[in-house]
Amino acid sequence: MVIEAKKHTNKGKVADYIPALKEANPSVLALSIFDGAEFCFTAGDSQELFTLQSISKVLALALAIIDCGEDEVFSKVGMEPTGDPFNSISRLETQVPNKPLNPMINAGALVVSYLIKGDSPEHKLERLLELIRKMTGNDTISYNKEVASSEYLSADLNRALAYFLKQHHIIEGEIEDLLQYYTKQCAIELTCHDLAKIGFVIANEGKGFDRNEIIIPVKVARLVKTFMVTCGMYNASGEFAIKVGIPAKSGVSGGILGAVPNRLGIGIYGPSLDEKGNSVAGMKLLELLSDSFELSIF
Repeated sequence: MVIEAKKHTNKGKVADYIPALKEANPSVLALSIFDGAEFCFTAGDSQELFTLQSISKVLALALAIIDCGEDEVFSKVGMEPTGDPFNSISRLETQVPNKPLNPMINAGALVVSYLIKGDSPEHKLERLLELIRKMTGNDTISYNKEVASSEYLSADLNRALAYFLKQHHIIEGEIEDLLQYYTKQCAIELTCHDLAKIGFVIANEGKGFDRNEIIIPVKVARLVKTFMVTCGMYNASGEFAIKVGIPAKSGVSGGILGAVPNRLGIGIYGPSLDEKGNSVAGMKLLELLSDSFELSIF
């Protein structure tokens, strides 16, 4: 299936609006599947490191809900899908109140990142890294300094979103501190193997590999899974739900996180993107997997 899906890598292009991401090899495609056993199934270029980018929004949302509770989080960010691009500002201007529609778009992710508790951007980042290391069992996971710096220097649109949200009292505090944290959050670096293990925890009600330790509360795991279904693949989420039917979240690095409820975690990396920011070959690979093994939740 990886060989079949890899043929589609030439139908897209790597993200170029973040300079450091332009260096990715567009022909790469990697897959890991984890079912809670000792080893992941892997295929393709599975040792390639890549940054989470928007996949980090799922994990940040989980941590913000743990920190602040559902009521506070969803008083500042909505629960509705949007047909707009992930970095759009237009809906913020017309929405009343002026809060983002959901946590999976950039404006919503900035709000969620603001809500994570921490005395400094570094403290917030370390707390998120602790959660990710616990989910993966990999204590070496950190962030890519080059990518984080590149994102911060090219973050003018996110800066505009953040100042708009501050003007309307959705967020408070220093915007540059928030952006320092947010760009590092997006630059957290791992492999498909790690990503599949994260997917497994989310898929299995927040439980760790031994299925006894609760890493994320059950209700939080269910909430983030639901957002993955309704909003996880940018403004292609509806079509993806019909064709694939797996809770998933993509990022513009080319990563895709999949969580098949009570069964599997899936990690995919393919940096060649379609016009909506999703991995072209990764989407095709998930479609083939879903059809072959009846993984759709619908």
